[in-house]
Amino acid sequence: MSGAQKVAVVTGGAKGIGKAIAGAFRAEGVKVYIIDILPGDWFTGDISDKETLEKFASSVIEQEGHVDYLVNNALPIMKGIDECSYEEFEYALKVGVTAPFYLTKLFMPYLSDGASIVNIASSRDRMSQPQTESYTAAKGGISALTHAMAVSLSGKARVNSISPGWIDTTGSDIKGPDAVQQPAGRVGKPEDIASMVMYLCSDKAGFITGENICIDGGMTRLMIYHGDNGWTYEG
Repeated sequence: MSGAQKVAVVTGGAKGIGKAIAGAFRAEGVKVYIIDILPGDWFTGDISDKETLEKFASSVIEQEGHVDYLVNNALPIMKGIDECSYEEFEYALKVGVTAPFYLTKLFMPYLSDGASIVNIASSRDRMSQPQTESYTAAKGGISALTHAMAVSLSGKARVNSISPGWIDTTGSDIKGPDAVQQPAGRVGKPEDIASMVMYLCSDKAGFITGENICIDGGMTRLMIYHGDNGWTYEG
């Protein structure tokens, strides 16, 4: 990431995975612009709101004139079909799918040569727990949006997505079944995702676009049968 001052935009960058991504960019000398619903020394606003997105994008372009990296990371709400209202489901899609689409559209004329867009999906784009419809739909949507945008932005920017599995954002040392149930033997850390973002934004990933990379410690690859690997089912 050498050369002229690089500029990165990270949504939901106040904490957790987003904070780790922003920190990784800064460690490489990249200037980072964050938008988050939590108050802080960044652009504070709700990305479900069209006008907020427009004001944020305008402020970045006014100050920098270009964007090199866009990471759509902001977290949609997780509510299930039993309790999730129409408005809540719609809100989840606005945060998880509409905002990434519209921010990309707003920044598209200002993307630098070799720009990279990374969408943070989830391993829940391919597997589910009960009562997670709003989150799962949003993550499935952004995963599909990724390959559509990769084709539309061909020659202008590479677009990829990352599907994290269980990522602990509390800094806890999780041991026992929660760790050993995963083939990697541990729960993920925000830095595991930030490292892949940095790779996808680098020239080393210059031939990768439209791809979804699942980083879940192998959890979605483990076949589960009653009695295997210490698993028992009690219905």
